[in-house]
Amino acid sequence: MFRAWARQTEVGVILLAAVVGIVSGLLAVSIGAIARVMHVLLYGPGAEHGLSSIRGAEPWQLLLLPALGGLLLGGLNRLLARVRPRSPVDPIEANALHGGRLSMNDGVVVVAQNLVSNGFGASVGLEAGYTQIAGGAASRLGRIFGLRRGDLRVLVGCGAAGAIAAAFDAPLTGTFYAFELVIGIYSIATLAPVVISAVCALVVAHALRGENAVLSVGNADGADLLSYALALVLGLICGLAGIALMRGVTLTEHWLRRGIPWPNLRPAVGGLAVGMLALITPGVLSAGHASLHRLFMVENTLGAVALLLVLKAVASAISIGSGFRGGLFFASLLLGALMGQVFAAFVAYVIPPGVDPTFLITVGTSAFGVAVIGAPLAMTFLALEMTGSFEMTGAVLVAVIASSVTVRRLFGYSFATWRFHLRGETIRSARDIGWLRDLTVGKLMRRESRTVRTDIRLSSFRRDFPLGAATRVVAVDEAGRYAGLVSVPEAHAETSDGMETIAPLLHHQKTPLLPAMNAKEAMAIFDAAEAEALAVIDGWDSRNVIGLLTQAHLLRRYGEELEKRRTEELGAA
Repeated sequence: MFRAWARQTEVGVILLAAVVGIVSGLLAVSIGAIARVMHVLLYGPGAEHGLSSIRGAEPWQLLLLPALGGLLLGGLNRLLARVRPRSPVDPIEANALHGGRLSMNDGVVVVAQNLVSNGFGASVGLEAGYTQIAGGAASRLGRIFGLRRGDLRVLVGCGAAGAIAAAFDAPLTGTFYAFELVIGIYSIATLAPVVISAVCALVVAHALRGENAVLSVGNADGADLLSYALALVLGLICGLAGIALMRGVTLTEHWLRRGIPWPNLRPAVGGLAVGMLALITPGVLSAGHASLHRLFMVENTLGAVALLLVLKAVASAISIGSGFRGGLFFASLLLGALMGQVFAAFVAYVIPPGVDPTFLITVGTSAFGVAVIGAPLAMTFLALEMTGSFEMTGAVLVAVIASSVTVRRLFGYSFATWRFHLRGETIRSARDIGWLRDLTVGKLMRRESRTVRTDIRLSSFRRDFPLGAATRVVAVDEAGRYAGLVSVPEAHAETSDGMETIAPLLHHQKTPLLPAMNAKEAMAIFDAAEAEALAVIDGWDSRNVIGLLTQAHLLRRYGEELEKRRTEELGAA
């Protein structure tokens, strides 16, 4: 009874979202705690307040532990390749292609890989594990209650919102992270469940862990015209730097694949490279929470900041490119903050005494975050939740827009969608296009059983297919392969008199459809062929006719499905 009520009412979905938020908060806090325990056990008590600010660690620990983690991850990946050969589907891909169907087992796999990577010091964050396991739990709960496709997609977004809100003490950031990256659209109907999930997760995190001070930096000056101009320039710089980082990850992965043909060995080599960088500065280790906190709270020299900026970017590219599992969410925030600090020093040199460094650090954090992750509103709200300053939020928004537009115009992808592109997927966001892939020609076509040979005499064709009996007939050659379509009215026209066979009346010989084509691909072929109907064949080699599809039926079914998706997005019954 409750299952049916939850499935059919908006209040039911909101209650399920609250449950998802509680579960997401528990999972995020637990994963973070496990990672911190691993840091302390592996690196010693000096890592208690953050691995990236560790003091007193032995050089062999900094050098070899990331490589050891890479070896362990390689072994884990080899085992998983035998047990679960397919790659895990992440929440964005699940919502874009699979209607919110996300495996809980995939979440466990990603969390295990993420903990090994982050726990041993690879330069990646835990966000991938947070959102994967929370989204998987939400999807499992939604399927237990038999939620519709649209509601299930929203519930997966609720899981991601709760995970980010709990991890960073940022409910607004988590909410719009879900809207922009996981659900792919904002609507009034989806606002309540996503917000409820984020708030519930935050309450659970505060109850278990207390407040997270890493992203709490207090107020910052900066609301005049100069500040807006500097924010715009910094946003453009961050956009270009974000593109360079994403390209760097791809190039690193390419070079490692060419140089190391054994995929399970690449994380160990990448870990050794990260360890060598850690000997220069431990700030490259793990996600960088302590480094970011220190950047806001402690005055640093320009040389140290610039060095950490370069080495952290290199370490992140090596870690992701060599196969360590994790996210660039927090790494991009740290890199943006470092870039803001360097930019503040440059401004102080050119226009003394410059502006408040905290202002530019905050602007850089959001601008670089949106360049790599996407989600401009989420990154804007992140700055608001970091500083509590409404005055500087406008300048942050200017930088975020500049960075976002730069990346979109010059690159076209965020980090997540860029990885999909490299795998051959065409998705650019979490917008639901899975229904379009499911709407195939094979499902839409009408089975056509009657065909004619191309060498049939015109008189016989007219006798077998009188006017009104059919509109068009599929013709095949002597081997039974598709040869074209014959218009019955055209065959009965006086202009056809004198023809011996129907061969001169064949149309669309080279434009048949395949059953695996989706509706959009089929519509493009209809437009190019200027046809009202096309035959469907089983393949280009055999060319056996298996059906017929009309453009009118295709457009009607496409319109019905499109209207259904719009109705779900608007939250209408």
